[in-house]
Amino acid sequence: MPFHICTLKLWLGKIWGEEMTGILSLLLGIPLVGMVAVYGAGRVRESYAKWTALLFSLLAFAISSVLYGGFDSGAKGMQFLESHVWVKSLGISYLVGVDGISLPLVLLTTFLCLAAVGSSWYEIRERPVAYYCLYLLLELGMLGTFVALDFFLFYIFWEIVLVPMFFIIGMWGGPRREYSAIKFFIYTHVASLVMLLGIIAMYLFNGATTFSMLDLSRVTYPWSFAKYVFPALFFGFIVKMPVVPFHTWLPDAHVEAPTPGSVILAGVLLKMGGYGLIRIAIGMMPEAAKVFSPWIAILALISIFYGAFASMAARDMKRLIAYSSVSHMGYVLLGTAAGIVAIGDPSLLRAGATAFDGAIFQMVSHGLISGMLFMMAGLVHHQTHTRIIDELGGLAKKMPATMTALVFASLASLGLPSLSGFVAEFLIFIGSFAIFKVTTIAAVGVVVVTAAYYLWMLQRMVFGPTRESLSGVLDVHARELLPAAFLIIFIILLGIYPRPLLDIMDATVVSFLGG
Repeated sequence: MPFHICTLKLWLGKIWGEEMTGILSLLLGIPLVGMVAVYGAGRVRESYAKWTALLFSLLAFAISSVLYGGFDSGAKGMQFLESHVWVKSLGISYLVGVDGISLPLVLLTTFLCLAAVGSSWYEIRERPVAYYCLYLLLELGMLGTFVALDFFLFYIFWEIVLVPMFFIIGMWGGPRREYSAIKFFIYTHVASLVMLLGIIAMYLFNGATTFSMLDLSRVTYPWSFAKYVFPALFFGFIVKMPVVPFHTWLPDAHVEAPTPGSVILAGVLLKMGGYGLIRIAIGMMPEAAKVFSPWIAILALISIFYGAFASMAARDMKRLIAYSSVSHMGYVLLGTAAGIVAIGDPSLLRAGATAFDGAIFQMVSHGLISGMLFMMAGLVHHQTHTRIIDELGGLAKKMPATMTALVFASLASLGLPSLSGFVAEFLIFIGSFAIFKVTTIAAVGVVVVTAAYYLWMLQRMVFGPTRESLSGVLDVHARELLPAAFLIIFIILLGIYPRPLLDIMDATVVSFLGG
């Protein structure tokens, strides 16, 4: 373990205590208290609301950094566990903890929420108090989803997320915001209800004694039961990812959502689906998952192809990025499918673990890159009043700083070596090739299409002669690019030195696959 990590762990142990008891409750409490603080500060002066939201987002990121510093990367089980009986008669507990699968997503959530608050400052002008209260509620729901280890608690946090995102799209979105918000809510809520049926079935199968994920994951479910329940769980999570053909809510939601909403939607909400698929659908019923794994790989390949070619046809910049997210989340599903096949098979363990590591790494990397892409789309729209690619051109002369950031984010998304996207896709391809050779080769071919639609977008928007309609366009102020600057730093760091993230994942992933 690197010296600086050992020093940080020792320092945290002295200050907090070796077990860091209560740190997850503190993490969840920060956005909750922040909502009250934002409301109170906003009653004094509206401008105080954004400063208060920034402060509490910064505190949440600081606590998640403490989690990283105190995490034992060599341990295989849950860490920072907290357990309190909630409803004893129903077996419901307040049970939270993190491992190498959930901690990277907790870190991603707090970091992106902090960055998105910065991008909110220049876009959210109306009803800022209500907006920042909803924003912190959204952060609470996302963090709770990643740390909850009781199904009842998990479902509460999972559903909490829908409410603030519905209002953020519906109140601060574009011209078709009501339609997009309702479509988002219906798709994801129906999927959640199907998932809930699967959870209740597992609860009743075990005598209605506990909702603990840790306890229910130790049960061996017969095929006669699992063949119905696994598809229900699987459906609930792939709609959120989303996977073709259950993806149609995503482009509409992205196009109409305000920029910070798109950042969080692509950066974190889609990862809730990937996390739930791994933690719950596969974690609870690994044998059933193995039976369905070939079909999961096929679905992944369809999403990869469809998202890429739909991006080629998109005229709206945000719609192009949205379809690109469908394609990139397809890589997550491919790595996950390869990992499933390796469960309990020592000969495939290393390949499966590599693919699984790549899938989780891709979720983190895509969160950073897509968040930056949507930030740039928001800045372009703010300055030019359009996102239609055919109406843009020559912006490198008018917005040099913004276009530099856009070119960087596009190259990161298409998998340029030395950036985080390349590491994620490389791990997925290397691990998956040993298990799904033909599918992986086909998926690798889509990388060419990904490069094509990003370079096509850049060629038409950034370079060439400047359109007369854009003659008065000016670049944004440097402070508006500050959130993107922090994203650039982490995208480069994870691309050059991915070990800090891989170290916290690998032991958990190997254990998860039965190693």
